[in-house]
Amino acid sequence: MEQLFWEYFRDWIQLYKEGAVRNVTLKKYTMALEWVKKLLPDTKVSELDKKTYQLMINEYAKDHELVTVKGFNTHLKACIADAIDDGLIEKDPTKKVILKGKKASDKKPKFLNQYQLHMLLEDLELGDSPNWDWLILIIAKTGLRFSEALALTPKDFDFQNQTLSVNKTWDYKEGGGFAPTKNRSSIRKVRIDWQLVSKVSALIRDLPEDEPIFVKKGKAVFNSTANDVLGRHCEKLGIPVIAMHGLRHTHASILLYAGASVASVSRRLGHSNMATTQKVYLHVIQELENQDVDLMMRSMSAI
Repeated sequence: MEQLFWEYFRDWIQLYKEGAVRNVTLKKYTMALEWVKKLLPDTKVSELDKKTYQLMINEYAKDHELVTVKGFNTHLKACIADAIDDGLIEKDPTKKVILKGKKASDKKPKFLNQYQLHMLLEDLELGDSPNWDWLILIIAKTGLRFSEALALTPKDFDFQNQTLSVNKTWDYKEGGGFAPTKNRSSIRKVRIDWQLVSKVSALIRDLPEDEPIFVKKGKAVFNSTANDVLGRHCEKLGIPVIAMHGLRHTHASILLYAGASVASVSRRLGHSNMATTQKVYLHVIQELENQDVDLMMRSMSAI
């Protein structure tokens, strides 16, 4: 008896994705599976043609923004490609599919400008022991991911060479514990300025070398708690309310505006390739290119 498509997708996820991708990514595939079961409950693998697939995408798009629809389509395309290789589907139903979606909701600001960041850092309460404000400072100064910053231990700081080693993350979403970095490119050394060296060296002087600075034994850590602390600072100062990940965007944007190359910023952030950096910070790069055009035209006019 021929399998239903959602059954094939379920088995494909178990075979190719479980144990091979991060839990966060696996959950995305699992959510996609639930939608396929809902939208195509009785469709067999061989019955998945172009029209059926488009109708499913259209139905899914009624409740999701375009960016989410694109992700859903991407997850299914990989599975369908294998079904085609297995001879279960004759023609690719995803070819030339029209992706739709709800109108995107108003996006919150993703980053601060240099003046706003300066205000934020001045407002931090940096006591004698690690707290969320110290974490805010370190992420703002280094551009680390939240999970990377949580995993920092005193041993990761090389104050003599003014570097910070990023070689692990803290698995706060799955109950804690050290975990691998997002990708191989995320393993890196990040240069830190002398002001941060001075402050952090005093903070961690008597802390255990191999234990996380910002995670207490037996206590769960939540991204929402850190976001609330950061949000209160922003509201108090009257600046855009951003999330912890927005500090990473702020860090990168300030470096790009200061003239740092996309390649340098990409390496500092631990992106897998420069294309990722260009995609995320396209708005900044385009603005800088417009400034370059103005500069070139003024230079030519002076000749």
